[in-house]
Amino acid sequence: MLDELRHAGLVRKRRSAGTRAGLVLLLAGLLTACQSALEQTYEPTVAPSSNPQIVDEVQKNDPRAAMGAREHPRIVASYGGEYKDAKTERLVARIAGALTAVSENPNQSYRITILNSPAINAFALPGGYLYVTRGLLALANDASEVAAVLSHEMAHVTANHGIERQKKEEAEVIASRVVAEVLSSNIAGKQALARGKLRLAAFSRNQELQADVIGVRMLGEAGYDPYAAARFLDSMAAYGQFTAVDPESDQSLDFLSSHPNAPQRVELARRHARAFGAEGTVGDRGRDYYLAGIDGLLYGDSPQEGYVRGQTFLHGKLGIRFDVPQGFQIDNKADAVLATGPGDIAIRFDGVADNQRQSLVNYISSGWVTGLKPDTIRPISVNGLEAATARAAADRWEFDVTVIRIGDQIYRFLTAVPQGSPALEPTANVLRSSFRQLTAQEVASLKPLRVRIVTARPGDTVASLAARMMGTDRKLDLFRLINALTPTSTIKPGEKVKIITE
Repeated sequence: MLDELRHAGLVRKRRSAGTRAGLVLLLAGLLTACQSALEQTYEPTVAPSSNPQIVDEVQKNDPRAAMGAREHPRIVASYGGEYKDAKTERLVARIAGALTAVSENPNQSYRITILNSPAINAFALPGGYLYVTRGLLALANDASEVAAVLSHEMAHVTANHGIERQKKEEAEVIASRVVAEVLSSNIAGKQALARGKLRLAAFSRNQELQADVIGVRMLGEAGYDPYAAARFLDSMAAYGQFTAVDPESDQSLDFLSSHPNAPQRVELARRHARAFGAEGTVGDRGRDYYLAGIDGLLYGDSPQEGYVRGQTFLHGKLGIRFDVPQGFQIDNKADAVLATGPGDIAIRFDGVADNQRQSLVNYISSGWVTGLKPDTIRPISVNGLEAATARAAADRWEFDVTVIRIGDQIYRFLTAVPQGSPALEPTANVLRSSFRQLTAQEVASLKPLRVRIVTARPGDTVASLAARMMGTDRKLDLFRLINALTPTSTIKPGEKVKIITE
């Protein structure tokens, strides 16, 4: 069974953890070996510095830097590479420069990498390697909030938390585990790292709280709003609720899932921020230059991994599209597209290379599906494309297996329903009937979503601005979330806000 399929159980939480993860793992368990075709894609008292020191030179002989350097390529690969945008990179460098000057060790230099991932995450490796995802930058509303995240991660470095952990677990053991997790598949372990499994990026609860205290002090001394840490923790918790179907039972988030309880951290951050003065009276938020720096930031899925638009998945490079039934939630992952729906229904879509050009009937029966019912295999046509279907069963579940050939690729749908459910055939039919190749015009029209900064005009309201959002059927909720607005917040003319659009 392929490791990448086991990782597929770790999907973004949109339903109860046990049910959803069980369904996706169930689909993974139905498969044996394969190679996914989707893998192909792949004014402060201290003035901020726009040109911080280069970590490679300053820490050339530092063993801690060597530790970070060893793991750096794996982290970058696992998060979809570096996000390259000169404007955004200068913004993050400016924030980091101000913090470096007031850190516990101002001689420590940092290498800060923006990761090309929509996940909300930031972490540190020993030796000054800091990482922040573009997803986190999109959620933040001003420079002080990003400064709060970076100062927290810098605190891990200056407090040598990574070294302390290394003393408890030998470097060779960690390295071997990282290799196993990161290099177990051709996508370099993107799933493992994207879900915070890399042990070098994990710290103990006490270390996290210590980093919070140091980070808030750095915020205040660098001239930033010291209350930004508490404010952004609230935003991340709100995002966790937004991405959960049941907010009361499912509040995990990439960053928060590996950090201490959010309410405890918020109260701690506010308590230490009060040492600098009352909230709203001290520090610079840096909102205007921050919003200018993220205008145009890529949001959500990258072009290399395809797009989710409502109930539809589209992939320009592969030239394909399909729909899922109404009421289903699509999760676009590096190795597969996953969807879950009402009645404990789960869908998995991926692709494999087929250089031998074997018949699809033979392919289905070649051993990669467990519990297959051989008498159900039959050839079909899907919108003019060669295809085949079959049924399988395991425990209390029934499966539809549909494979479709385009050139030297075989695309696969696996649909799982509880035994006896009448939804199997209707669900599989929606997938089959909607799967087709994109036209050249459709491919050319596909554009990624981006963060756009707009200035409210007279007559603009929260509702009218939210109506301009794209890529979500919860426009009002997402607009409020990314702009940290409450249900009673209003928008004034001249105020800058974020919207998500092409």
